[in-house]
Amino acid sequence: MTGTGFGTTADDRLTWLMEGLLERTPGARHALVLSRDGLRLCRTPELSVDRADQLAAIAAGIQSLSHGASLEFGDGSGGVRSAMAEFHGGVLLIVEAGEGAHLAVVTDEEADAGLVGHNMSELVEQLGEHLSAKPRRPGDPATGTTTTTTTTTATTTTAATALAPRTS
Repeated sequence: MTGTGFGTTADDRLTWLMEGLLERTPGARHALVLSRDGLRLCRTPELSVDRADQLAAIAAGIQSLSHGASLEFGDGSGGVRSAMAEFHGGVLLIVEAGEGAHLAVVTDEEADAGLVGHNMSELVEQLGEHLSAKPRRPGDPATGTTTTTTTTTATTTTAATALAPRTS
């Protein structure tokens, strides 16, 4: 049941809890925890590693754009509670899930977005500090892996970095 490839007890527990989210949320297909800069941290097993990496980059880009919208048109704090993208065949919901981490869920078109959001919020509250990802720093050795707790980070360019709003 290790949806991440890291095989740690914390990752196994997180995968198990995300699978529970999918089971109790009609229409939910995939769940993913990602870092702010677009790295996959943990995924449900039905989501392949390649598709999880793609979803992580997409979700980070959407969150980055939402952050820019919040800076320009919100209260100026840059805070984003959630973001949602509706597309033909499904919906992508993203919520903040701890410092530097996000939870993304892909659903069918018919899923109740309110119920999905509620269940996502409950999961985030359950896990609290376990869903944090330390930001990567320039000069860190590139290892290609991160975890949902405090371990090695990677240095790569992601969609979130490329799409990040620039401030003057």
